[in-house]
Amino acid sequence: MALINIMSFRILGTGMYVPERIVTNDDLSKLVDTNDEWIMQRVGIHERHVTTHETCTDLAYEAAKAALDNAGVKPEELDLILAATVSGDYACPSLACMIQKRLGATCMAYDCVAACSAFLFLLETAAGYFARGKVKKVLVVGSERLSRVLDWTDRSTCVIFGDGAGAAVLGEGDGYLDAVFNVYGNSEVLNIPSYQGASPFSTLGETHPYVHMLGQDTFKYAVTAICGDIKKLLERNSLSADDIKFVVPHQANKRIIDSAARRVGIPLDKFVINIEKYGNTSSASVPIALDELHRSGKISDDDLLILTAFGGGLADAACLIRW
Repeated sequence: MALINIMSFRILGTGMYVPERIVTNDDLSKLVDTNDEWIMQRVGIHERHVTTHETCTDLAYEAAKAALDNAGVKPEELDLILAATVSGDYACPSLACMIQKRLGATCMAYDCVAACSAFLFLLETAAGYFARGKVKKVLVVGSERLSRVLDWTDRSTCVIFGDGAGAAVLGEGDGYLDAVFNVYGNSEVLNIPSYQGASPFSTLGETHPYVHMLGQDTFKYAVTAICGDIKKLLERNSLSADDIKFVVPHQANKRIIDSAARRVGIPLDKFVINIEKYGNTSSASVPIALDELHRSGKISDDDLLILTAFGGGLADAACLIRW
């Protein structure tokens, strides 16, 4: 086993938070023409958590606090806060700035916009700071209030997404071993338009600021991306499927995960799957699944994990982590 050795970080703790309100498929059947069987067969989701009074910042703060408690790290010890969202409360200030304020931290803080792959992009960003000796403790958060950017009359999208936040606290170490990233500028397959504003000089037509997605195109891209990224990590680190304890994938569609597992040759029981409970929570998806895995007690020191994600951008990523 020849792993690429990179001075990076180790994960000190994880956390997550989801809103109190649970919306089942039966609940959605009262809003659009759908039912539990249709949704379960096509995406594998039974229920999702949706905000009522909570903001995106609220979700992020609770997940961050849980991760800090789990890591035994105080907010004042943080050297950097990195956050990801496509559904934040503000265009400005950043979600990271709002997390910093709520926690009472005083460190640098900023956001990354990479949709569902953003948490992995942030891990790579953090690794650069650790490699240059600039930080000792970093908080990484993905938080989404996607219910705010959904067309609740469109059954092709409103049944898929949910709200939630996940976080990890990183410290000095050598647990981040390798990563791959791909970006293909494309707004046709998946996009969330911004509000066009009210400029009297603009000739741009108004667009609805909701999630727009071509389902079949997204499915094909996702399966290809997961398989290609995992295979690349295994090959260039001289690893086999047997060496990997768990794969933590973005929770977009159960059928995507099933197809990718078959094609890449890793048993499905090694894939962490919780989409049935939460739906697709975009940048929060991987850290929520990672937190549930961590707290399950199923991983031990030196276990090898692969985190993998794909989504708007189009952008995909995967990283190899030693626990």
